[in-house]
Amino acid sequence: MSKNLVLQSDFGLGDGAVSAMYGVAISVDPSIRIFDLTHEIPQYNIWEASYRLYQTITYWPDETVFVSVVDPGVGTSRLSVVVKTIDNQYIITPDNGTLTHIKQDIGIVEARIIDEEVNRLPKSGESYTFHGRDVYTYTAGRLAANVISFEEVGPLIEVDDIVELLKPEASIDQGKINGNIDILDIRFGNLWTNINRELFIQAAFEYGDSLEVTIANNTHQVYKNIMTYGRSFADSHLGEPLLYVNSLDKLGVAINQGSFAKAYHIETGANWKIIIRKVPKFSSN
Repeated sequence: MSKNLVLQSDFGLGDGAVSAMYGVAISVDPSIRIFDLTHEIPQYNIWEASYRLYQTITYWPDETVFVSVVDPGVGTSRLSVVVKTIDNQYIITPDNGTLTHIKQDIGIVEARIIDEEVNRLPKSGESYTFHGRDVYTYTAGRLAANVISFEEVGPLIEVDDIVELLKPEASIDQGKINGNIDILDIRFGNLWTNINRELFIQAAFEYGDSLEVTIANNTHQVYKNIMTYGRSFADSHLGEPLLYVNSLDKLGVAINQGSFAKAYHIETGANWKIIIRKVPKFSSN
């Protein structure tokens, strides 16, 4: 098995939590290669943890081991699991919805509950608030280093029983596309939707088209404007809005060299709707 270990959490880097996780893994096997996916997930935001795994995992080699710790239910009866994906990668996480995108969009072939009688950091049995260090990273290190096999993680759980969050699907109706704002491209403030490029093809939208974009939070309209569907940001002028295909082959909404999210106070999730339709062409005759 590869010794790549990738860590994700909502811990930030302001204290020693992430460093402690590194230490646990290296103590299992100093040759493990440890990488950070991100530790800047907003606190308790399970949806974003799920999306960032989906955004990243397919670009890593098979047998890479991922740890994702966004765990507002730490110390409760929620399960701790290791899943094997269809691409032969492993994810170790609380079973709280973090695996939603992996389960629905990539595929999980097998799942196991972590047996903490075996796979728990020695002398940590009285700690109930840092499973990321004591259970998840310890188990991940042992799995990555071949100290244990996947079968030795613990008992099987049905893949169908893995917890999922509500995940709306985009749709097309008479040439109008309805979707959601899934996530932000945080650094630049672009909106990433759940609308696949294939839906644009079905709707006969083409690069260069002018499209009407409406964004609403529940039933409250936040934004409505006409913008160009472009191949890149070069297809718009500085400060202009545009639609584009992002790195996950989904539709994004941006302002050329500006933050769309900040400009219009737009957030993400199932309540944030986006509707896109072609602007009717009127004859001058």
